[in-house]
Amino acid sequence: MANKPLTGLAARLLADKAMEEAALHNAEAAAAKANKPLARYLLEKKLVDGKALILAIAEEFGLPVFDLSAFDKEHLVKEVVEEKLIRKHNVLPLIKRGSHLFVAVSDPSNLQSLDEIRFNTGLTIHTVLSEPDRLEKMIDAALDDTSGAFSDLGDDGLVDLEDLEVSAIDDGANDAQGTIGGGEDDTPVVKFVNKMLLSAIKGGASDLHFEPYERAYRVRFRTDGVLHEVSRPPVTLGSRIASRLKIMSAMDISERRKPQDGRIKMKISKTKAIDFRVNTLPTLWGEKIVLRILDPSSAKMGIDALGYEAEQKEMYLNALHQPQGMILVTGPTGSGKTVSLYTGLNILNTNERNISTAEDPVEINLEGINQVNVNPRQGMDFSQALRAFLRQDPDIIMVGEIRDLETANIAIKAAQTGHMVMSTLHTNSAAETLTRLQNMGVPSFNIATSVSLIIAQRLARRLCNHCKVKVQIPKETLLEQGFTEEQADSAEIFGPKGCENCKSGYKGRVGIYEVVSITPGMQQIIMAEGNSLEISKQAQKEGFNNLRQSGLLKALQGVTSLEEVNRVTQD
Repeated sequence: MANKPLTGLAARLLADKAMEEAALHNAEAAAAKANKPLARYLLEKKLVDGKALILAIAEEFGLPVFDLSAFDKEHLVKEVVEEKLIRKHNVLPLIKRGSHLFVAVSDPSNLQSLDEIRFNTGLTIHTVLSEPDRLEKMIDAALDDTSGAFSDLGDDGLVDLEDLEVSAIDDGANDAQGTIGGGEDDTPVVKFVNKMLLSAIKGGASDLHFEPYERAYRVRFRTDGVLHEVSRPPVTLGSRIASRLKIMSAMDISERRKPQDGRIKMKISKTKAIDFRVNTLPTLWGEKIVLRILDPSSAKMGIDALGYEAEQKEMYLNALHQPQGMILVTGPTGSGKTVSLYTGLNILNTNERNISTAEDPVEINLEGINQVNVNPRQGMDFSQALRAFLRQDPDIIMVGEIRDLETANIAIKAAQTGHMVMSTLHTNSAAETLTRLQNMGVPSFNIATSVSLIIAQRLARRLCNHCKVKVQIPKETLLEQGFTEEQADSAEIFGPKGCENCKSGYKGRVGIYEVVSITPGMQQIIMAEGNSLEISKQAQKEGFNNLRQSGLLKALQGVTSLEEVNRVTQD
């Protein structure tokens, strides 16, 4: 039996070549069986490109198409319609003019939703059409919701906001697991804190700052290395928010005069959990609380995801596979040193190797590696941990940071006696790392014969691939910035623009590295107690890119902007 000719929306989609005729007949039959309009069925099942479907619906219903990417979410009037209605019917209130409310929809056939909004607001409703994907993203952004935050988790699904499972981790003690709860009076605070934590994970933040002031309370997230304000709850809730976070991280809620440290493990789905490192600081107007997000997946990204140039990656891998020596990673706080070290440890982590780490504190648990929290109050500092490691037949040792001469001497002796040692220092460049060890009092001969590789690094924001734009920069300016004549002649430099997929034109971060192998020429300068300038000149002579040169390469590759390179590197 032949199919009936297509009419209405189906005929338009066929004419636009958006779907095959057979697929449209099947969709019509399935929609009729489900007792749904064809438009809603196609939207729900995503059987056709969203843009093509919206254009066909616009023609069929005689409605205008509205580009949400050109609309500033700050101008939304979402307070006019209850959040549950916005979510229930997937509509977004745009503009209110007198008694008229303009809303964006993707399914104009859902007359019940418009009637319900009209009844609840008492306003005359006017509809415009928007692409389904963009509408959902704008609703998420407008409501600061977290329901779509973890689409990459597959079908596991998130637990309810009120029922998130947490474990308050107390330095290796048994975890007392339960659910985030609270008294009835504290329910708004509980929901607010849960929402902030999930929103931070959703937005890719690295840190959350809860800050009390005399007349205000501020919540800020650090995203891609830059702090931005996300909420200003009533100042009267400050102490309750602090108490809530302290309860979650197993701190003493009665102690408000001393800093405290804690950890939270939050289970956000059936298979994924995120750790938070929590610290409180008594300030003039209450306790400031900062949470560092510790995502175990960041330690397992693989070396290719970190941003090393090909020759830098090869040098790092070669140094890792040496039977002994010392690899030092240097840079300011928040420059990604821990991820670089963990990436190297994961490469070395096999059944044949005994690996031990001393960290302050252990940020991410790595299976198969013996990790130790240093605790100076209990007599367990870095030097004490190192001495214990050397009595336990180690192959690889990682020291969180070399802070003093005793730790430096033990680490260097370990590197000279058949062990691979990895550690960090807080210096600005590879050359300064060597002179820092000299200034600590480490003999120059020991430095020259034990240190095999130094990595100095910074983190720069990545340009968003969806909206980055080419910028015109005069050749003279490029030369002044440090590009070579050849680079300046062919350079294509991109800058940020900003779109619905990013924040201010940037999304994510990439490492900028100075990777220097200690060559015989450098060893001679070190043993002659040469300064950092002499070591830097030798590194340039031997072809090692400094941080600035590596940053300019990232700009030439279109990975980041010249402004961002200038922000994170020094001439």
